[in-house]
Amino acid sequence: PAPAVGATTPANPAQSAAALSKTRLQIAPIVGASVEAATPLTAELQTRAKQRGITLAGSADQAATHVLKGYFSTMTEGKDTTVIYVWDVYDPAGNRLHRINGQQKAPSVNAAEGWPAVAPATMQAIADQTIDQFAAWLGGSAG
Repeated sequence: PAPAVGATTPANPAQSAAALSKTRLQIAPIVGASVEAATPLTAELQTRAKQRGITLAGSADQAATHVLKGYFSTMTEGKDTTVIYVWDVYDPAGNRLHRINGQQKAPSVNAAEGWPAVAPATMQAIADQTIDQFAAWLGGSAG
């Protein structure tokens, strides 16, 4: 019998790995986050990308295949601070290909509000989710 309409075949893992290995991801300067908050985020993006076999391209690299632009904001409610994030994935020509968005809620640190209340671990968790979602999208759109 023919496969059901709408059935998806699982992505070929080898194809996905090949797509990731060809990717040169450039991360644009983060919009909205403080330097203190962006530093652990950027470091973890680099670590996670390497784990996934994705090459990060420098800002002057002309060979980037994708550009990741992140927009961040915070919302403090009571003892918790939520980081709201949106990543737009662009091709080198500036066409938006994909959007990754979400939020990460965590207890505020330093009894502060806004960015000073955000722990590095919160930003690292966002970085992990971002790269994982990027890799999943890339693997699904490859081939």
